[in-house]
Amino acid sequence: MNKNEFAKRRQRLIDIMSPNSIAVLPNAKVKTRNRDVDHIYRSDSNFHYLSGFDEPESVIVIVPGRPHGEYLLFCRERDITKEMWDGYRAGQEGAVEQYGADDSYPYSDLNDILPGLLEGKEKVYYTMGNRYGFDQRMVGWLNHLRNASRQGKHSPNEMIELDHCLNELRLYKSSSEIKAMRHAAEVSAQAHIRAMQFTRSGKWEYQVEAEIIHEFMKNDCRSPAYPSIVGGGENGCILHYIENNRRLKNNDLLLIDAGAEYDYYAADITRTFPVNGKFNAAQKTLYNIVLDAQKAAIAEVKPGNHWNQPHEAAIRVITEGLLTIGLLKGKLETLIKNEKYRDFYMHRTGHWLGMDVHDVGDYKVGGEWRLLEPGMVLTVEPGLYIRNPKNIDKKWHFIGIRIEDDILVTKTGHDVLSKAAPKEVDEIEALMAAAKP
Repeated sequence: MNKNEFAKRRQRLIDIMSPNSIAVLPNAKVKTRNRDVDHIYRSDSNFHYLSGFDEPESVIVIVPGRPHGEYLLFCRERDITKEMWDGYRAGQEGAVEQYGADDSYPYSDLNDILPGLLEGKEKVYYTMGNRYGFDQRMVGWLNHLRNASRQGKHSPNEMIELDHCLNELRLYKSSSEIKAMRHAAEVSAQAHIRAMQFTRSGKWEYQVEAEIIHEFMKNDCRSPAYPSIVGGGENGCILHYIENNRRLKNNDLLLIDAGAEYDYYAADITRTFPVNGKFNAAQKTLYNIVLDAQKAAIAEVKPGNHWNQPHEAAIRVITEGLLTIGLLKGKLETLIKNEKYRDFYMHRTGHWLGMDVHDVGDYKVGGEWRLLEPGMVLTVEPGLYIRNPKNIDKKWHFIGIRIEDDILVTKTGHDVLSKAAPKEVDEIEALMAAAKP
């Protein structure tokens, strides 16, 4: 993303802010991994969305109508000694020249400068609860202004949740954002292909994961968007399985839920395939139920349809399939109404996708399911999980299947960003057969 993209985003925020207001957004803190080792730093998604700035100890302040510039960035000062140990800092000059700030001040000067910026404003756009330590500082600054009212100082009288405003902006992706998400999806699809080609009986789940991460990193995706799920056999029935420490068995399926992050944007793809390269009859039957459900759900992703229509379509196909093979008994409409499918399909069919893998944005507006609009990106991911074998034919035991793609809503329908990852039975089997030595 270039400076113009971030400037447009800040302007969209300014356009929805009230007159005589101020927005304050602190960045994420450095997180300790263990003892004196930190996790690799990643900015807060909203912070990066507005600035592209990726250093800790930084705060964005936006003041619409400020004569000397509306965008202020507080950040660390340059320090040659610390930079020698921990890496370069932009400093105040870099904040202006590289990141487009109108003014920049040392982070250490917050207590001296920010109360003066808050003074006289009617509204503060800030989200309480995300950064407890900074919340306390904000409360302190506001209380100081209230207590100084006898000296003629005026404190803001309303606080508006900044996150809600940014969530709505982030829900609609620009062409630059779509380009980044398309790259993340294409790299992720290649990683899933690589995993299929690599998988054999006797390999370990973490070895397959290593192949996925290798494909991410060699294509400029330095991090997965979330911990990869690589679950063989019954591990595929655990929705958020991330141990990835079991040996793969010959007749099992392998469920992989893995997506790359590129330029702060996530992909999220799931594929399920046989360890030995050939679906058995029971696996193929259940797999095709899930695949048909996903196709039906994807067909419902188009402008004017509401958020829940893809889920409703998937539920109907899955329930029909389970009824056909005898895992459910009764009348179709009654089974759907009573949610009997939830014994085997217990999660939703998708979620918003963007800078966060479970991205921001309301699913309902005014109590009604939100209508899909161009620029929104969501996942479609139905599944079946036969975890409890009680009173169920042994052939179905411990089969876990999920198929997930990333879908962009377009003006005329949808675009499957992750379409390069094979999901038809014959495609998967042919790919794996071709990769055998």
